[in-house]
Amino acid sequence: MTDAMARTFRPLEPLKGWRRVATQAWRPPQDPSVYATLDVPMGPALAYLGRLRAETGARVTVTHLVARGTALAIRQNPQLNGIVARGRIMLRDTVDIFLQVAIEGGGDLSGIKIARVDEKDVAEIAREMEERVARLRQRRDRQVERTKSILDRLPLRLLGPFLRLISYLVYDLDLDLSRFGVVKDEFGSAMVTNVGTFGLAHAYAPLVPFSRTPLVVLVGEVQERAVVEDGRVVARPIMTLGVTFDHRFMDGFQGGRMVQLFRAYLENPERFDQPQPAPPSLAAAMPSPRS
Repeated sequence: MTDAMARTFRPLEPLKGWRRVATQAWRPPQDPSVYATLDVPMGPALAYLGRLRAETGARVTVTHLVARGTALAIRQNPQLNGIVARGRIMLRDTVDIFLQVAIEGGGDLSGIKIARVDEKDVAEIAREMEERVARLRQRRDRQVERTKSILDRLPLRLLGPFLRLISYLVYDLDLDLSRFGVVKDEFGSAMVTNVGTFGLAHAYAPLVPFSRTPLVVLVGEVQERAVVEDGRVVARPIMTLGVTFDHRFMDGFQGGRMVQLFRAYLENPERFDQPQPAPPSLAAAMPSPRS
């Protein structure tokens, strides 16, 4: 029997971009991930987005709304805005959200980090994302192209150790490697990605180890569903979020507190339309971790 006849699997060629990175990013399951599903009535939120598009001309979407709601929930719970480094919890000073983006016709994934999302309104988030995603898809983002080029050129056996080394230097040692083209804290406080654009009602995503981001939110497609109101079955637009969080950071009680604010935001976004500056340091509000 020839090798070709005996072979069960064959390598995917060419292996590049995010698919290449992903093969080296995870090991067999030994992680603290917790998965949760959140159904959100979207009638008021969709009406709000419609009014905002008409008033501002910005192409605001559910993704921008979820990004801001997530940022506001993290802002209210600053002890959840950080990383685990060398066995300690270290806090961030700003609430930054990483928005994942499909590129190359869906053949690859990339993304952008928007800083201080809790201090921006939905129209500002939408405009910034639209401008930066356009550069990304046109391959005009020099930093992203440089990073992709480095990752694509590395031998596969070195890619995983390289990613873990960069993560250790940036997060555990808190080094600034920007002069070498490495963005400091590139993935921010949480990741948000919209799978509803692909027709998926809901899904879950894994935590990305080298990103040190403890929260991932997947936005499902808004669908008309039967719900019970005042004893009657009626059709209402519902969105399902798939949430993954790091159990070292968050438990059900803290997750429930975040959900309360998040739901309140989507039920009445106008209430939160006046963004207020963040405190000088979220970390300063928390007690220093013990050595």
